Amino acid sequence: MSDDAFYLTPHDVRGQEFRTGFRGFNPREVEDFQLRVSEELERLLRERAQLEERLRNFQEQLRAFRDRERAMNEALLAAQQLRVDAAKEADSESEEIIRRAKTEALRILAEAKQNERLVRERTEAGRRQFAAFLANFRGLLERHLGEVEGLEENIRSATEAQTEAVQRRA
Repeated sequence: MSDDAFYLTPHDVRGQEFRTGFRGFNPREVEDFQLRVSEELERLLRERAQLEERLRNFQEQLRAFRDRERAMNEALLAAQQLRVDAAKEADSESEEIIRRAKTEALRILAEAKQNERLVRERTEAGRRQFAAFLANFRGLLERHLGEVEGLEENIRSATEAQTEAVQRRA
């Protein structure tokens, strides 16, 4: 039987009247029974109201738990996305730092090679200048030596000529 088809209240039980027939029901027993049934029905209705109130409370708690769960899931997803974004940003930053470091390393290497080339060129130019200086100095010394030898020869010749002249005069 559905609740819509038949709904019985404690008042209905108390107010129910029975016809009596020949040797019918004992009115006192019927009244006592009606009273007990109505009290039980009242108790059951109070219990039902309490259970419905508890059910509403549990449903509200369940709704609150689901809201919290949804909020925690959203927070977890946001945290995971933040972790992913932070990792991507860290990767990007590290790649940028590496790129800059490589660029700077290449620039320093190119500068070092340029400085090495300049030092080698200057060293080679210094060697050539020194070799030219030595050659010039050697030539100068050889010319002076030639002049000194020429002077010696002139002095020797002059000395011999004088010695011969002195010997001829004597």
